[in-house]
Amino acid sequence: MDYPQNSPLPYRHQRILEILDTERMAEVGQLSDALGVSAVTIRSDLDSLEKRLLLRRVRGGAMAAKPARFERPVDVPSHSFTDEKERIGAFAASMVRSGETIILDAGTTTLAMAMALPEHLRDVMIITSSLDIAIALETHPGASVMVTGGKLKKTGRNPHSRSLVPPFAGLLLEQLNADCAYLCCAGIDAERGFTNAHLEEVEVKRAMLAASRRAVMLGDRGKIGHVAGARIATARDIHTLVTDRKATPADIAALETAGTKVLLA
Repeated sequence: MDYPQNSPLPYRHQRILEILDTERMAEVGQLSDALGVSAVTIRSDLDSLEKRLLLRRVRGGAMAAKPARFERPVDVPSHSFTDEKERIGAFAASMVRSGETIILDAGTTTLAMAMALPEHLRDVMIITSSLDIAIALETHPGASVMVTGGKLKKTGRNPHSRSLVPPFAGLLLEQLNADCAYLCCAGIDAERGFTNAHLEEVEVKRAMLAASRRAVMLGDRGKIGHVAGARIATARDIHTLVTDRKATPADIAALETAGTKVLLA
């Protein structure tokens, strides 16, 4: 049942909005468990609330209608899917080999990857636009770290997202021939490709792609089916996507048909 925009909300709808206000994003199963109703009922509730512009539907759940102040307007919040990000990061870290030159984009999942890099690696050159990644790798015995340069981007709500953006962020990248770039994004869609909200960040990500022989995108299932404002790359431009095991078979098949190999962490 739908309600006029100015009518009081049923209790269940109020609880959904309270959860989203705290978590910023929630899955259907999570809301179903929290409220003790079926997934079908939750989906109907979410549809009704979206019609009233009180939330935003995303694949598998919903997001708060308005982002918290300074938060990226289309990114899944960094504290969501924390376990998945760590597993994805660890999986990606296991792909790195001694002697490689790699590029690490700024992001919570690439930070998890950096912190999971095995200590037995030797002679790995790492170029990153993330100050947090550079600091995290300072004591790694087998890694040499370079930062891209550029302007320091304000961190917003996430204290671990200190990144460097244009101007000048791409000058170093233009001189490189890296083995692989490991990137993050806000949206993953088979048809629209890999996307992000901030043009400055997209410019750096594209330069990273151009500087690498292959590219691996790191992204949890919460980003699949979402399209942000600026395209980083098409599905065919990205060799591999590492995502979590709860990604749906239909989404995986669509991405692989579009040209991206999908690995599950």
